[in-house]
Amino acid sequence: MFRKSMLASCLALSCLLAVPAMTFAFNPSSNLPVNVDDKGIALRGYDPISYFSGKPAQGDSDYKFSYEGGTYYFVSKANLEKFKSNPAQYAPRFGGFCAQAVAKEKKVDSDPLSYKIVDGYLFLTAKSAYKDWTVNVDGYVKQAYVRWPDIKNVPPKGL
Repeated sequence: MFRKSMLASCLALSCLLAVPAMTFAFNPSSNLPVNVDDKGIALRGYDPISYFSGKPAQGDSDYKFSYEGGTYYFVSKANLEKFKSNPAQYAPRFGGFCAQAVAKEKKVDSDPLSYKIVDGYLFLTAKSAYKDWTVNVDGYVKQAYVRWPDIKNVPPKGL
């Protein structure tokens, strides 16, 4: 009994000690136009080119490129070069923030697996917003394009 209690206590303590070392997926204080974590990584490390094949994949830090203040990772040199040739085409719209939230003048963290390619561009949403967003994609996208210039460089916590 004592052994199980001690093991549980050690496990709980190790989890608490690990928290400061964790990378947060979203930086609410950042005034960048790109949704980055506390280390400046965009798309939680997913390769933006991979979305266009329908299979989002984690990139590799050996292949990286900074665009609009966020660092993007890629699965290969070929994907990196493709992105560099036209980053405005391949980077997620609205900096990778939830497109539905941007339509409502907010900057909310997105889920890298809640996405849709619309007119050749990558749009992300929060997981909880995806179903509602897909009911009116065109309306939300149109409204987000109107609101984005006003909030682009405002920290999420300031909205």
